[in-house]
Amino acid sequence: IVHFIVSQALSVCQGFFSFFAPLSYIILYATLKQKLLLFLSMNILKEVNHMINIRKAAIIGCGFVGASTAFSLVHKGLFSELVLIDADQKKAEGEAMDLSHGRPFTSPMHIYAGSYDDISDCALIIITAGANQKPGETRLDLVHKNIAIFKTIIPEITKRDFEGILLIVANPVDILTYAALKLSGYPKERVLGSGTVLDSARFRYLLSEHLTVDSRSVHAYIIGEHGDSELAVWSSSNVSGISINDFCELRGHYDHEQAMNRIYHTVRDSAYEIIDRKGATYYGVAMAVSRIAESIIRNEHSVLPVSSLLNGEYGLRDLCISVPTIVSGKGAEQVLEIPLSPDELEKLKRSATELKEVLGSVI
Repeated sequence: IVHFIVSQALSVCQGFFSFFAPLSYIILYATLKQKLLLFLSMNILKEVNHMINIRKAAIIGCGFVGASTAFSLVHKGLFSELVLIDADQKKAEGEAMDLSHGRPFTSPMHIYAGSYDDISDCALIIITAGANQKPGETRLDLVHKNIAIFKTIIPEITKRDFEGILLIVANPVDILTYAALKLSGYPKERVLGSGTVLDSARFRYLLSEHLTVDSRSVHAYIIGEHGDSELAVWSSSNVSGISINDFCELRGHYDHEQAMNRIYHTVRDSAYEIIDRKGATYYGVAMAVSRIAESIIRNEHSVLPVSSLLNGEYGLRDLCISVPTIVSGKGAEQVLEIPLSPDELEKLKRSATELKEVLGSVI
């Protein structure tokens, strides 16, 4: 289209030159026309090459979490193209082959082991690469190993002119989300972590089991660090609009303090319990990541407790921490300040202080 418009405009000039100008000027005109069209064509192609393919995603890291996330995304049918990248190319190839063999049972999807050269037009890059949490280790114990890994991954992404969303899943997720934000230089909306989306799902599940009610009717959040200092927001927890304590009493439960302590500690320590039994957690987090991806790709504007940069919300700034956030096609579109009790706000600030101390030692 641009070629046609320019050609028509220049043809008018050509008529002028043909009537008034000697041969040398006509030759000059032809040369300028060719160069102008070449320049425009190259820039249009450059723009096309950097367009985002909303149906394309990449997963960096094909361990338990990365492979499980890929499996979950295949079942969601969100993407038509999925790139798997791993330091062990054969591992990525094997996972791509295994997933591709199930394609007849799902939506059409091109799944392949690729490289960083395949990511420039991705709408979403999910980073699960990192050292695994071992029995007895906290998520924060992983920080130095995984910061070093991110210092090799993030520059590979930025040099490819990637313009989509970065979703960080590797632990400690709040620290690594902040590291990815600083290393990439991307706008804060485009870098978010999986945060306490899984923790909140565990919370809702345990409440639903306690109350014998559908977990989808339970509305409750875990916020703060995705780790030992996280906190349950009991003050706004409810079942279909009925406050949690009132609903407990409707179901015959009156010892609120004992139940709250038991449920909170079970949520907080879930990863340790699973790791102790099977060595790693990956199915739950994979489903949480797929839920976040769904909100981004479908531009749902869902409220999810992802990890993103705070700039004054809750009196906190210059750190990534997990709080309810509107997640859309822009990424972490808007951090929400939900009502907290004084005790909950104090616990959130203590959680933030712990993260700040770690950030100060590594970044």
